[in-house]
Amino acid sequence: MKKTGILNRHLSGALAELGHGDTVLICDAGMPIPPGPRVVDLAFRAGVPPFAEVLDGLLAELVTEGGTAAAEVRESNPATAALLASRVTPLTLIPHEELKLRTAKARLVVRTGEATPYANVLLRCGVFF
Repeated sequence: MKKTGILNRHLSGALAELGHGDTVLICDAGMPIPPGPRVVDLAFRAGVPPFAEVLDGLLAELVTEGGTAAAEVRESNPATAALLASRVTPLTLIPHEELKLRTAKARLVVRTGEATPYANVLLRCGVFF
């Protein structure tokens, strides 16, 4: 059994399979997930695990080249907007409807227990060299 890092075997295995250019959606419990991407559902109950905790955990495990979030996050969820701006560089904001369309092309979807509006980000994987 792993001693450190991500212990969830489904998530740990899915992360190990990602390559350069693949996308990972970290989303709240309300984000519609289309058929197609691999889904690791971490939601235990409302708010658990929180979006910020999952984001920080994945950013510690992944090399990223930036991310995309819904432009609506700025007005509807300023705390998450600030969190994303401080953790994801560069961060592109697009309409929420477009973000939902891009979800279908994600390689992995990680669902959190977050229950606040627009707590979603699509991360683009990079390489470590």
